[in-house]
Amino acid sequence: MTQFTADKFTPDKGAYLRNHAWLAALGMGAAMGFLWLMGNPDIWTGAPAGLLAITLRGWYLYSEEMAVVWQIKDGTLTGPAERNIPLNQIKNVRSIGSFVQVVTRTGDKHLIKYQADPAATIAVLDAARHRGSP
Repeated sequence: MTQFTADKFTPDKGAYLRNHAWLAALGMGAAMGFLWLMGNPDIWTGAPAGLLAITLRGWYLYSEEMAVVWQIKDGTLTGPAERNIPLNQIKNVRSIGSFVQVVTRTGDKHLIKYQADPAATIAVLDAARHRGSP
């Protein structure tokens, strides 16, 4: 299920949890590798440490990340922190996992995070760019 209505993009809980599961797996492996490089005989302790670190991060940031909304309105893509990107200034749109990266003609880069269907988000953005207005 796509997470946008009309031209509004909201984060998807499932995508958020999947991203953090991957981060936890990487964190666990990295922590174990670090302990192994340091010569620690108890490298297994890196796994719960990495898992705990990413779980705490995910829990702490969840409400903030789920509140982020991007919207196409009046020929502009608007987002958090008063980001306003005129559609005619968007140079490129691409997916990076569950994120959609918007690159402007001046080189600014913005992420629309945790999209359930990044390809659908890109299609909506491309259609809005080509029609010139919302």
